[in-house]
Amino acid sequence: MQQYKCTKCGYVYLPESGDHTQGIAPNTPFEELPDTWVCPRCGAEKKAFVIIV
Repeated sequence: MQQYKCTKCGYVYLPESGDHTQGIAPNTPFEELPDTWVCPRCGAEKKAFVIIV
């Protein structure tokens, strides 16, 4: 699965880890995150992320 990086703070969303802070299960692709999901580190919107892998 592709990884995405926040352009504001550098946080990398790892699909295999999910995001426990917002109830996102492991193995959830970035594309399947809800539009309301935000960066758990800085609060940036999903559109602030770019593909890195």
